[in-house]
Amino acid sequence: MTTRRGLLAATALSSLLPRQGRAQGQAQGQAQNAAPTPAAPAPELLVEKKVFEFANYRTRGGANLAAGRIGYQTAGTLNAAGDNAVLIEHFFTGNSHAFGRYAAGEAPGYWDAIIGPGKPIDTNRFFVVAADCLANLNVRDARTITTGPASVNPATGRPYGMDFPVVSIRDFVEVQKLLLESLGVKKLALVAGGSMGSLQVVEWAAAYPEWVERAMPAIGTGEIDAWMLGWLDIWEAPIRMDPNWRNGEYYAQGRQPPLQGLTEALRIVTLHSRDRAWAREFGRRPVEGQDPARRIGDRFAVEQWLEDAAAARARVSDANSFLYLTRANQLFLNEYDSTEAALSRSRARWLLLPSVHDRVFPVEYGRELAETLRRLNRPVEVVELKGPLGHLEGVVGIAQAADAIRALLAH
Repeated sequence: MTTRRGLLAATALSSLLPRQGRAQGQAQGQAQNAAPTPAAPAPELLVEKKVFEFANYRTRGGANLAAGRIGYQTAGTLNAAGDNAVLIEHFFTGNSHAFGRYAAGEAPGYWDAIIGPGKPIDTNRFFVVAADCLANLNVRDARTITTGPASVNPATGRPYGMDFPVVSIRDFVEVQKLLLESLGVKKLALVAGGSMGSLQVVEWAAAYPEWVERAMPAIGTGEIDAWMLGWLDIWEAPIRMDPNWRNGEYYAQGRQPPLQGLTEALRIVTLHSRDRAWAREFGRRPVEGQDPARRIGDRFAVEQWLEDAAAARARVSDANSFLYLTRANQLFLNEYDSTEAALSRSRARWLLLPSVHDRVFPVEYGRELAETLRRLNRPVEVVELKGPLGHLEGVVGIAQAADAIRALLAH
C-alpha cells in the first residue's frame, strides 16, 4: 500500500475528520493534428453548509422533539418535476460533507471522486443533497450541525444528556424527508450511502418505496443481526466504563468529558474498519526509541498510531452522541419482521457495493442482501470492492464502482 493511500485511509470513516476525499480528475483535450497539450484541471465544486430547522417532531419511539436542526449541502439544480434529486447518506463518523469543497483549496468531501460535474453522480444532471444526521458524532466540529444529547433542551436550558429521546435509522430518514420536502423534492432518482449511510438507504427504500427509483448501499447490510449487535455494544463499552461519563451527565461546568473512554471506543472502531493488509506498513516495528521486549510500557508503532488517530477524532466528538448512534444502528429495520418484509414493496433498482475484506459488515452481508432482493424480483447488481482497506474501501475506494454507478444512472 502506498503512503498516500495510507494517509487517505487515516482520514476517512473512523479515525480523523470527516472532510476528506480523493483528488478530482482532470478533463482531457487534444487539438486535431497537434501534439497533446497538458490537461486543464476540472473546476472546483464549491458548496455551502446550510441549516434546516424543524419543530415538534415525534420520534418513532413516541417521544416529542420540540425543536431540532440538521446541516446539509447541495449541488446542481432541482428540475420542475422535483424528481432529479439524489440523496447521499453519511457513515457513522461522517457528516454531510460528501462532495465539493467549502472553499477553494480546502479538502474535498469523502465521495468527491464520484459526485460533481461530469462525474458518475453528475451535478450537471442531478440535484444532489447530503445531510447531517440527528445525534451526529461530530458536535465539536464547526461544520457539523445537529440536534442530539449535547444540544440544549429548551425545556430545561441545559444539555439533554441521556434525556434526549432514543432515535433510530428510520428517524434519520423521517427528518431527511422533511428537509427534502422543504426543498421541493418529490422523488429521489438515487439514494446512496456507505456503512451507516447504507442502512439509511435501505430504510428509505422500505419506508418510501414510491420515492426511491434507485438505491446504492455501499459497505452495508440488510440486517443488524445478533453478531453485529454484540459488536456495537463492544464499540461503546469503554465510554460507559470511563468514570467521567457519569451516566451522560458530564456537560456541566467544571466536569471533564469522558475523553479516555471515547478515545478507546474510537480506537476499536478505527481498527475494526480496516483489514490486515492496511497494517503491513507498520510491521512489528516499535515506536522510535522504545523497546517493548524490555519495558512493558513501551509500544509498537501500530498501537501508537491507533491511539493518536482516535484521540484526534475524540477531540471533535461527543461520547453521548456515540452511544445514540450505536443505538440507532441497532434499531435498523426494527419496525419490520425481516429484511424481506421490509423490502417487499421496494420499487428501486439496486447497486450493492460490499467490500471483499470488510471486517465491520463482512462481504456475506452484502451477498445476503442481494439474494433477498432477487427473491423479491428486484433488479440488483453487485460490485465487490477490493483493496487493503477493508470497510474503508467503501469511502476512499468508491471510485472502483464509477462505471457501475454511471450505468445505474444512465437509464
